[in-house]
Amino acid sequence: MTAAERALEFVKDGQTLGLGTGRAAADFVRALGARMKDGGFRVKGVPTSLATEALARELDIPLLAMSDVESIDVTFDGADEVDPALDVIKGYGAALVREKIVASASRQLVILVGHEKLVARLGQRGKLPVEIVPFGASLCRSRLAALGFPAELRPGPDGEPLVSDNGNWILDCQVERIPNPAQLDAAILGIPGVVGTGLFVEMADTVIVQDGNDIEVRERPR
Repeated sequence: MTAAERALEFVKDGQTLGLGTGRAAADFVRALGARMKDGGFRVKGVPTSLATEALARELDIPLLAMSDVESIDVTFDGADEVDPALDVIKGYGAALVREKIVASASRQLVILVGHEKLVARLGQRGKLPVEIVPFGASLCRSRLAALGFPAELRPGPDGEPLVSDNGNWILDCQVERIPNPAQLDAAILGIPGVVGTGLFVEMADTVIVQDGNDIEVRERPR
């Protein structure tokens, strides 16, 4: 069994699902599409990126726009880091703002990761993505540096700044282990021009970890 197959156990017929972005999320979308093709589920999805939307349409998964829903039953997504408290860093795939919007509208957030994404403390992999308005790039970089987090614009395939699905740019902040993710998230969001950070604090309800053929399900304490 894979993490994506295990995640299908959290799906109920008739639900509205948030569909995340990235490799783990794409694996889930493919597993969901296969199950729906077999007549196992009748669900609708809210994609967090244009790439996920294209994949879901290819698999004939019915889709809804975020503006069409008041709430989402469960969102399935990946993560770039997961700490023991089930707080996560996301955004290496540049979809962090849409992912956070969809996750915030969801009653449950299920994260799928490989064992290598588990960290003792967030920031261990050295990068924190921050989405910014292009007009504010200079200010955002200087304010982040003043906080102790020098940042570089993420380049796209053409060498120009990568543009998110929202038309924004991504700054990759150099970080070490983050002692207080919620505090740092609030500080960065206070910088004019910042649209969102990759810190998802107290948002994940369940994390499904795959380590080879072994699957572990971790639940946030209630």
